[in-house]
Amino acid sequence: MGRLFIKLIGLILFFLGLYFFGQNIIFVSRYYSFFYRGVPATGSVLAIMAGIFSLVFFPRQTGNFGWILLGLGIVLVFLSGGVILRPTSLWSFCVAFTALATGYKLLSQGRINF
Repeated sequence: MGRLFIKLIGLILFFLGLYFFGQNIIFVSRYYSFFYRGVPATGSVLAIMAGIFSLVFFPRQTGNFGWILLGLGIVLVFLSGGVILRPTSLWSFCVAFTALATGYKLLSQGRINF
């Protein structure tokens, strides 16, 4: 019962950290008048979808290729200008990072070493 409770607290802290980080990230889409200006945006969506698909359904066969596609998709998202990072306070960043790191540590090891 104790281990399950610690894992639940870790999961809650992990998602709380993601929520705090997600408050300052805005994803936008734009209309492009020429076909070639939307290539990074289209490529990012296709690369992320293919990376997730290959990691979920064919992890042994595609292995590293799925991670490469996922990384390429993330780079293309930033190149397309579809991500806006709002300024954040140091306090908000510290709370988000602490919750994320503590939640991950509780999920993976079940304890926190000080």
